[in-house]
Amino acid sequence: MLKRDPVTVESFYKECHQGLELHLVAGASGLDRIIREPTVNRPGLALAGFTKYFARYRLQVIGNAECHFLKSLRPEKRPERYQILFTHRIPALIFCRNYRPDKVLLSEAERARVPIFKSPLVTMKFINQATLLLEHMFAPHATEMGSMVDILGIGVIIRGESGIGKSECVLALIERGYSLVSDDVTRLTMVGKQELIGTSPDLTRNHMEVRGIGIINVPAMFGIRSIRTNKRVDLVVSLKLWNEVPDVDRVGIDEARINILGVDLPHMIIPVRPGRDIARLVEVAAYHTKLRMTGHNPAKEFNDRLIASMTGQPKI
Repeated sequence: MLKRDPVTVESFYKECHQGLELHLVAGASGLDRIIREPTVNRPGLALAGFTKYFARYRLQVIGNAECHFLKSLRPEKRPERYQILFTHRIPALIFCRNYRPDKVLLSEAERARVPIFKSPLVTMKFINQATLLLEHMFAPHATEMGSMVDILGIGVIIRGESGIGKSECVLALIERGYSLVSDDVTRLTMVGKQELIGTSPDLTRNHMEVRGIGIINVPAMFGIRSIRTNKRVDLVVSLKLWNEVPDVDRVGIDEARINILGVDLPHMIIPVRPGRDIARLVEVAAYHTKLRMTGHNPAKEFNDRLIASMTGQPKI
């Protein structure tokens, strides 16, 4: 079962406050509250008194309609409605369109330790963006020790022991016009249930470490086309020393797979020894994977022709 760290209001605020233009108004003591569902809710019915199907585990968003409804209430009724909302232990309350909550609500929020935010975004735009950001934060994440390159649309993670030649391989691929996604460490995020998206840690993005030379800036040296921010993972290549791979697959009929975050990916092991052009082999592995993704299997086609020849059947 995939596990992830809980998403708190504080982590949501730190990661999304710039994109959503969030400003904390009150309830800072409740920033440790956990958001349990990756979407938002408009609590209009709850403010009206109907709480039977209230989605209390979600972020609550106050828009134009809810603000006008609260203004239509008699002043003595508002504290009661606020208390109904806050007793359900909602994660946080967000006012869109730069609406500022009244002093009574701020007082009740401080008492209940519920963070209150405001944003200048219109309600639907805020909901759309917040939902996408929450889905990303709730998605399972992993870190893979390996570099990643985009080879003609095929995202390839290149793994191997330290010093085996991963950086030299990646450099050679970049020189041939392909794009670097990450060097040495690749951050993976599962999108849906069938895709892994790889990216680089923020600190090392666009840079590579080359032994004997040091840190290089890839786009400054090779141009902006030499980098990509993120890419779907289609293939994992493991580089191993020649004497550590006793049984080398000579035909490739049975496609090896590797499981990362519950997603099965094609996996190729390439033996390394002096004189082998590893970058060219990784490039051909990516081409081969792309061909198989379109429905062509050269190993199976060759095997069928071999069987046909042995049995005297017409060649396929």
